[in-house]
Amino acid sequence: MDAETLPRTSTLADSVFDQLRTAIVKGELAPGSKVNEPQLSKQYGISRGPLREAIRRLEGCKLVEIKPNLGAKVVSLNKEQAIEIYEIRQSLEGLACRLAAARMTAADCQHLRELLAKHEQQIESENYQLYYQKEGHLDFHYLIVQLSGNTRLFNLLCGELYHLLRLYRVQTSSEPSRPVQAFKEHHQIVDALEAGDGELADLLMRRHIGSAKQTLINQLNQT
Repeated sequence: MDAETLPRTSTLADSVFDQLRTAIVKGELAPGSKVNEPQLSKQYGISRGPLREAIRRLEGCKLVEIKPNLGAKVVSLNKEQAIEIYEIRQSLEGLACRLAAARMTAADCQHLRELLAKHEQQIESENYQLYYQKEGHLDFHYLIVQLSGNTRLFNLLCGELYHLLRLYRVQTSSEPSRPVQAFKEHHQIVDALEAGDGELADLLMRRHIGSAKQTLINQLNQT
């Protein structure tokens, strides 16, 4: 079924869901803030029905919390949760690199290089102060996991928790020194993948995520 044949309410809910998800991930809707239904309904020009459907889907992505009689609020950034998530990421994305190195083609490597070239343009346009990657196939980490060829690993890292992971990742990308360093680290990871060195790619990815984890912890300690 194509988009034109979908019910209008579903199309509206999908659109609002995408927009709200991006707003939360980018911090435009602040962590811990209340989801104001009347305001959002007016802002997006939709009724409460599709808006509430979108909010329920955001709850499924772990981006909002809904409590009886209190409504919905954006999840709060939590240091303990961040540490747990980043520990999981270090191990599993390192494994993804190890697996990807054994099966990547020259075309796969070229695709990663082209993606990083687009990211460099984005960083330059932000005066090297922000490294924001859009979701899915425009996300370096998403592509690496996909290239691992391991479906269960992909579902763990790129399933329902994916956008919560992105919320924390975007937080670290706002640190002034982080975007340029992260970009360099991404290139080093691709170099290792291109050489077929799974052990080095694994190590570099773990170091990369470890550095981001420490940046995030430092930020959360200051709040």
